[in-house]
Amino acid sequence: MKLPLLCWTAGALAGGALWSQEFIPQQPPPAMRLEPLPAKVIDPRGNPATPAKVTLGRLLFFDPILSADGTVACATCHDPRFGWADGRTTPLGMGGAGKGPERLPVRSLNLPPLVRNTPTVLNAGFLGLVAGAPLAPEAAPLFWDGREHGLEAQVAHPLNAAAEMGGPLPAQNALEAAAERLRSVPAYETLFQAAFGVGGASITGQRLAQALAAFERSLRAGNTAVDRFFGGDPKALSALSRQGLEVFQSAGCAHCHGGPMFSDFQRHVVGFPDGERAAMRTPSLRNLISTAPYMHNGALRSLEDVLAFYDQLQDTVSETLDGGDDAAQPPLDPLLRRLHLRTEDIPSLLAFLRDLQSPDYDRSIPSAVPSGLDVGGK
Repeated sequence: MKLPLLCWTAGALAGGALWSQEFIPQQPPPAMRLEPLPAKVIDPRGNPATPAKVTLGRLLFFDPILSADGTVACATCHDPRFGWADGRTTPLGMGGAGKGPERLPVRSLNLPPLVRNTPTVLNAGFLGLVAGAPLAPEAAPLFWDGREHGLEAQVAHPLNAAAEMGGPLPAQNALEAAAERLRSVPAYETLFQAAFGVGGASITGQRLAQALAAFERSLRAGNTAVDRFFGGDPKALSALSRQGLEVFQSAGCAHCHGGPMFSDFQRHVVGFPDGERAAMRTPSLRNLISTAPYMHNGALRSLEDVLAFYDQLQDTVSETLDGGDDAAQPPLDPLLRRLHLRTEDIPSLLAFLRDLQSPDYDRSIPSAVPSGLDVGGK
């Protein structure tokens, strides 16, 4: 018998004892109610999407002309063949060559390494969406530490970052520097005029950011078995996956991984060992089959590894993960508790998580980009 959504019954707690007796999970807040992904994104008032704008944004996304040396595109680290991520533990931008996990350093630029796992761009238009609240695209939280808000504002960060697209001596305003390079390509002038309906000097850094953001919002990845189930189709999930949903609910996963995006978009300290103990934004669980490895430093290779980490959480954390002075570290999030999963819970929980995979998201790659450079970068 399926548990009511986001409800922990006495039988679930007493029969399986998924949690230790010292902690009885409470019902998550209404914002974490599980529900299908909306059919459409909401555009910010200042940047309504049009087909011409999305087409332009797609070409820009795959064109390495945006990088300082013409070798790195947005798609270098956000490749549709790897779930619009890169399949790497941590990304390799400037000085690298190759695609996805096979990308290797080929030039020494003496740049600090990138230390955060590449997030997917899939469903970027729904970042910040929780149940029962309107989506505010201008406030969408970006990056693992949530330091930026809104896709339009996010665009400038990788262009300015030396190790990503900026190079050893990034321009003071890399967004405008990229716009200046685009102005040397006549095809881009035509594309910008079609997208923004302006003549003359139509290529600006602001419009470059708007086109990229419009394209990223077009990458919707819904229509999962879980979406269909919460949309009213009781046969959308297998019996095993429905059991996994019960485990997901009973174990309290939805406290942080709830809502339409399976994320509360809040920052939590989970104590993962990476030399620091910082609060990181809860990632969405959607399409996670395509976006391994996991955690903010990409240290866990499989979903089984992730479940093992949380199932052994108290034992692991007690060892002072980062090797530093535990008293000087931020406290772990109070919602974190060891899962105490039974052996038979693992396959069902994995089945449910895999049913969050969209079968039909956009994986298309342009055959060429207006600059004539390598599509997706070197």
